[in-house]
Amino acid sequence: MDAKQYEDLQQSLSPKPSILKNCLKAFLVGGIFCTIGQLITFFYIANFNFTEKTAGNPTVATMIFLSMLLTGFGLYKKIGQFAGAGSAVPVTGFGNAVISSAIEHKTEGFVLGVGGNIFKLAGSVIVFGVVSAFVVALVKLILVTMGVTNW
Repeated sequence: MDAKQYEDLQQSLSPKPSILKNCLKAFLVGGIFCTIGQLITFFYIANFNFTEKTAGNPTVATMIFLSMLLTGFGLYKKIGQFAGAGSAVPVTGFGNAVISSAIEHKTEGFVLGVGGNIFKLAGSVIVFGVVSAFVVALVKLILVTMGVTNW
């Protein structure tokens, strides 16, 4: 049996994914994550005197913390297996990526294992986020200095 025949046999025996079903599950779970985030935002606005603008940072931190807890208890993996891409909502996906690396390397010790590998998956996200924020701030500074805008 050559490689082409093997590939054809593998494709004929592999179960066909239900694209509509997978999209629906991803949409629902991602929507639930976002709804929880919105409820947390409302909680901070109602109980801690935040505004809509200022409630964003504690909401993001809370969502990251919750996703890290779910990952630590092994529940985020089950959610990800069910929802697929719906579990990769940027904030919760980031928290899962950070804590997953830490858990995976904890046997190597806290410094070389956890400390050296905690940002293995999420490090590039942090770097690109910081660089993007710097570029946007630089463009804003130039536009404000030139008098094009005052925001």
